[in-house]
Order: sequence, then C-alpha cells, then structure tokens
Amino acid sequence: MPRTSKVSDPSYELMDDHEGDSLIYRQHGFPSPLVRWHFHKEYELHLIVDSAGKVFIGDYIGSFAPNTLFLTGPNLPHNWISQAGPGEVFSQRDMLVNFTDEVLHSGSRAFSELHQLSPLLARAHYGIEFRDPTLIAESRQLLQRIAHSRGMTRLGYFFILMEQLAGCEDYQLLSTVTSSHLADEHNVERINRAVNYIFQHYAQDLTQNEVAEHLGMTPTYFSRFFKQAAGRGFVEFVNRLRVSKACELLAKSDLPVTGVCFESGFSNLSNFNRRFQQLKGMTPSDYRSLVIQRLTEQNHH
Repeated sequence: MPRTSKVSDPSYELMDDHEGDSLIYRQHGFPSPLVRWHFHKEYELHLIVDSAGKVFIGDYIGSFAPNTLFLTGPNLPHNWISQAGPGEVFSQRDMLVNFTDEVLHSGSRAFSELHQLSPLLARAHYGIEFRDPTLIAESRQLLQRIAHSRGMTRLGYFFILMEQLAGCEDYQLLSTVTSSHLADEHNVERINRAVNYIFQHYAQDLTQNEVAEHLGMTPTYFSRFFKQAAGRGFVEFVNRLRVSKACELLAKSDLPVTGVCFESGFSNLSNFNRRFQQLKGMTPSDYRSLVIQRLTEQNHH
C-alpha cells in the first residue's frame, strides 16, 4: 500500500476529532487499534477501568490494574498492554481525556486561576502515576461526568478534575526522559512490533538476535535502533520488564521466590536477585514483606 501522507503514520496520532472542542473524551476496550506504542501533542489523562498488564511510558515500565490513573505529557510515547487470555476481550478498558498546551496557555491569559496547573503540567512531561485511592475514585466519577456532558459543563468538570490532580501529593514520576528523545515517527511502527514481540516472549529465553530477526534487522542495527527508540538498551529493557513482572507475582501470589524468578523469565536465581536489588534497592523477599506490611496497614485504617 503506498504511503499517502506522514499523518497516516500509525505512530503519531493526529487527534483530528477535537471538532472545535477544547478537549477530547474517549473510552475503548481491549484489544483495540488504539492500543499501541504512540505519541501525540496532547496531554493524556488515562484511567484504567478493567484488566491488568504492563504500562510503558517514555523509558518507564510498570504495572497497571483497574483504577490506576496516569497523566502523560505532549509527545511522550506510551502504551498499556493488557495481559489477556487467548480470545479474551475487555469491552471497556480505558477512560481518557486529551487536551493541548495551547488551550491551557491561552486560557490562563484570560483566567489567572489556570496558572495553578503549571507545576502539574511540567511534571506530566515525565509521565505521572497518581497513587491516592480517594483521588482516583473521585477522578473516576468526574471522568464519568465528563463522558456524559458537553459544552461548558464538560469543561467545568474537567477543571475541577485538573485542580484535584494538581493538589495531589501522592504520585510517582515515571520516565527519566521526556518526549523529544523518543518521539521519532519513522521508528515507532517498528518499535511497536519490537515491544509487542518482547511482551509476548519475555517470560521465556529471549535474545536480542531473535527480536532483530523478527524485525528483519541485523543485531547491531537493532541494538542501536532499540536503544534510541526505547530510551534503554534491549537487555535493560527486558530486565526491567521481568523485574516488574516479578514485583507483581511477589505482591499477588504465594509463589516462592524461586518460582517467581523463573516465572518472570530469569534463568538463574543469583542473576534474578542481583537485577532485582539493582532496580528496587532491596531483595525480592524484602519486597514481598514490605507489600504485606503496607496491605496490613491499609486494612487497619
């Protein structure tokens, strides 16, 4: 199929459905063509409603579950991949709002109150995950109101939501790189294929050569290409994905540490312990006891 224009590139998403509105509200299920590694000039406030899996934002890899809430900045590549069984479909997985810098900048010239949002928007360039359960529950209600309203009412709910997010102190910044390093339209389709392939196979033995071959590249070229596009080398990317999976298993299952090690794709225990310690600053068993301690504290509140 001939390439008609740059805009049709699957990597850069042109939001042409603003239809004169200041913000776009969307919801979609999984699988969906919207689920891919992509970026756009809009900010994206993204609430997961259903399913669990891995989130990729800039060079960050982590986990998501129902009621996790993220905000990504302009041109920061992102993707949420659900861990779904064969043929499993989630009819509504996400609720999201997209809005641009232009709207808020020009708006704050007229309404000085909008300056309150500046620190939040600056943080969004690295991607933010909000952690406060009360805030997330309120955000979900406001997103539902945004979904069911139009015009100034919708805008009103949006600003109430943004003010709450700006006041939230319980959050985590995610990526160490901001947009400009990674946002290259030409590469994103290929990086998408690479990330999807890695995601399907990281729990087994997976070599850089195998992924390079899958993409029809030489290993040397793939290695350079991947590091530039994903913000991390292949080995580190895979290790982070495996450690993230291990955290999930340590928190949510009774598998012994050895089981967690193999289940998350590591082939020997000492390598697993070393990588885990490197990325999390503690051993796998300390991580597990910390999670249990936190859950106990939460239940006592």
